[in-house]
Amino acid sequence: MIRIVIAEDQQMLLGALGSLLDLKEDMEVVGKAENGERAVELVKELDPDVCIMDIEMPVKTGLEAAEDLSDHRCKVIILTTFARAGYFERARKAKVKGYLLKDSPSEELANSIRTIMDGRRAYAPELIDMVYDNPNPLTEREGQVLQLIADGRTTKEIAADLHITNGTVRNYVSLILDKLEVSNRIEAISLSRENGWIR
Repeated sequence: MIRIVIAEDQQMLLGALGSLLDLKEDMEVVGKAENGERAVELVKELDPDVCIMDIEMPVKTGLEAAEDLSDHRCKVIILTTFARAGYFERARKAKVKGYLLKDSPSEELANSIRTIMDGRRAYAPELIDMVYDNPNPLTEREGQVLQLIADGRTTKEIAADLHITNGTVRNYVSLILDKLEVSNRIEAISLSRENGWIR
């Protein structure tokens, strides 16, 4: 029996998903959460095989919860309406085993759960296309610099953190703006977050 926890903040959808999966002979919904924080608590408490997680939830998002559970044996599946490259990239970094869209047929969800229990991954095909069509143009160091800017660090603090000079930080910023074809740091952060290149 595949034991499942579902995290979804829309009560009607939470109930419907639970009922659908409970109808499957090889599946049992053992817990339901209305936010990401509760989902993490339930996974730790009930030790299910799979946790199906929405992204946009109160208290803690599905992606934050997935990151918290990245070292847990429970396999996380993101089920969302958002086909965004940035969300998908972040989910992959959090080691989620599945990323599916809510408009998929319900049978597809059950089949994806079985696929994941067999040790494979299940990603919506449109997301894979999106990632391959939109590769990250930044080097690892440029990504680090931009992440620190996004975290609110000053040029001086970034230089100290990365053991480089202020001038080198400014050079990286120029390179980042050129590569992303944007005119300022705020646009660079926004574009990079949207595409999952930074948190």
